[in-house]
Amino acid sequence: MPEGYDRNAAVGHLRDADHDLRAHIDTVGPCTLTPAPDVGPHTLFDRLASSILSQQLSVKAAATIAGRLRERAADPPPAAGGRAPLVPGRVSALSDEELRACGISRPKIAALRDLSDAVGTGRIPTLTELTRLDDDEVVASLTAVRGVGRWTAEMLLIFLLDRPDVFPVADVGVRRGFEQVLGLDQTATVEQMLARSESWAPYRSVASWYLWRAVDQSGQAVPAPTTPGVR
Repeated sequence: MPEGYDRNAAVGHLRDADHDLRAHIDTVGPCTLTPAPDVGPHTLFDRLASSILSQQLSVKAAATIAGRLRERAADPPPAAGGRAPLVPGRVSALSDEELRACGISRPKIAALRDLSDAVGTGRIPTLTELTRLDDDEVVASLTAVRGVGRWTAEMLLIFLLDRPDVFPVADVGVRRGFEQVLGLDQTATVEQMLARSESWAPYRSVASWYLWRAVDQSGQAVPAPTTPGVR
C-alpha cells in the first residue's frame, strides 16, 4: 500500500485556500481520516461487496444484512460482535435463497455474483495492482463490475487506497456538508461544487472528510448512493 500523504499539510492548505472551510475546520479540529487496514487477500472484495450491500440503506440496516452474510461467507466466520472479510468463493457458493434470507435484494445478489466472478477470474485488478493506477484508472477498472458505480470507487480511493484528491460530488453527505459550510439556501449544483473545490486541490479527500463532519454535527442521516438498477 502507498505511504499516503501528510494530513497536517492538507489541513493547512485547505485553511489557507477557503475562509468558509477554514472556519469549519477550526470548529471540527484535527483531521482523523485514516485508511482502513488491509486485512488480507479478500480486502478488496470485502470492501466492494460491503458498498454494494449498503446502497440506499441506513447504516444500521446495512450492518445487519452484512453481518448475516458474514456468518455464512466469511473465512473464518466472525466471532460474536466481530468482523471477518467476505470471501468471493463462499459468497458465490450460496444459493439465491440463502442470500435472500440474509435480506439481500435480487439486483444486489446479481451484483455480488458479478463481483465474485470479476475477482475470481481477474477481470478487475487486485488491490496491489490498483495501488499502481491513477485515480481515473481505478474508477474505470472497478465500475466495469455490475453494481459498482463511481461513488463506490471513490469511497475505496479515499478510505482504502488513501488518495488525497478525491471529491465525490454525488455523495449526499458531501453535498449537504458543502451547503452547510458555505451557508447556501439552495441545493448546491455539481458545477458549483467543482468550481469551489478547485482551490482545495490537491487535498479534496480531506475537504470531503470535513464536509461529512458538518453533516454529523447537524445530526442528519444520509443513505449511501445507489448504482442505477441496484437497490
